[in-house]
Amino acid sequence: MNDHSSIWRILADRLRSPWAFLLMACAALVAAVLSEIDPLVASVLWALTLIVALVRAGGRSHNETVPERLERTAEQPARDATPLARSLIAALDQPILILRADGNIAAQNPAAEKAFGMIAANLHISTRFRSPGILDMVRETIATGEPNQIEHSERLPSERVYVVRVAQAELPADEAPQPPLYLLSFRDISELRRLERMRSDFVANASHELRTPLASLRGFLETLMGPAKNDAKAHERFFGIMLEQANRMSRLVDDLLSLSRLELKAHIAPDETVDLVPMLGHVRDSLAPLASDLGVEIRLYMLQSKVEVTGDRDELVQVFENLIENACKYGQDGETVDVYVRNEDGQPVEVSIVDHGPGIPAEHLPRLTERFYRVSVTDSRSKKGTGLGLAIVKHILTRHRARLVVKSEEGKGAEFTVRF
Repeated sequence: MNDHSSIWRILADRLRSPWAFLLMACAALVAAVLSEIDPLVASVLWALTLIVALVRAGGRSHNETVPERLERTAEQPARDATPLARSLIAALDQPILILRADGNIAAQNPAAEKAFGMIAANLHISTRFRSPGILDMVRETIATGEPNQIEHSERLPSERVYVVRVAQAELPADEAPQPPLYLLSFRDISELRRLERMRSDFVANASHELRTPLASLRGFLETLMGPAKNDAKAHERFFGIMLEQANRMSRLVDDLLSLSRLELKAHIAPDETVDLVPMLGHVRDSLAPLASDLGVEIRLYMLQSKVEVTGDRDELVQVFENLIENACKYGQDGETVDVYVRNEDGQPVEVSIVDHGPGIPAEHLPRLTERFYRVSVTDSRSKKGTGLGLAIVKHILTRHRARLVVKSEEGKGAEFTVRF
């Protein structure tokens, strides 16, 4: 029943057209002539029909009702999103949507397509954005004409944070559509929020790392000044612990200063030439006493020829000292640490440090270079780690336009590769 009523409505709509009316009049004239009606009478009737059709054609555009005009506008979305407005938003690198006064989407720019996917014209804004904050803001601006903005988070497909703003479009008088259009813009502040969170975490972690040894020092000092004031054995034992805690704070401060210096010159690429072969030999010799105490042998697999890269020698020494020292400390169960240098034709220079220890669980690998991130806090502190070594390595390699690639499986050791 619904199908038949829809067909009749479409047919009635087509017959309201003046040209359809005129066509039917012509058909009626032909039928009158063929049925031998007086040609003069038929001609008069046809002329009257023609006049009525022309009057209807001229008055249709003036007498069109508001619902009919809105329906026609919805069928032709490009007419109210003017070419000027479309070209302007297409040039912007932030997502922009053009809305009509009914909240339907008239157009979107390429940045919006990339961020939110293709949104079909004439769909209401609520079909893509379900946030009550955005919908209420758009509704208020359309009602009052005043611009509004809110902060909005998207969690899928990845976490993003936007400052969403809506305002009525101000166009030249000859380009301004009626009713007016509204621009909904999205400014991505995800990176800013991430940096703020990182800075907050850094301050909290640094404070915690400094507070722990300071608390130990204060406790021992209070003991030495009180109950153990005249205890020579307590003095000897406590002084050793206090020296260890002071050294721990000193290492932490040194690493913090090193990170600060690296951040200041991160944008300046080094321009010296460094031969990795003798440099790695120097690093092995400097770490030989530590490796011996841990029962680990450092084995170098070097090339006979020079392996030169562009870099800062002192910073690269710091990188490989950190990586080889970590391999000795955390992979000492494997008793050997292997260092490979590769320089194949057409391939980037690579230095790989491989240990044969317990390995690193897969869930920790993406976060290893974060400041103060530790796979095991207890192991790190017992091995005198500050939690900043790999963060320093990452900053130095970023300045050298190099990458750190980490591969590991539990029970099979770990491989840290520096790729220039």
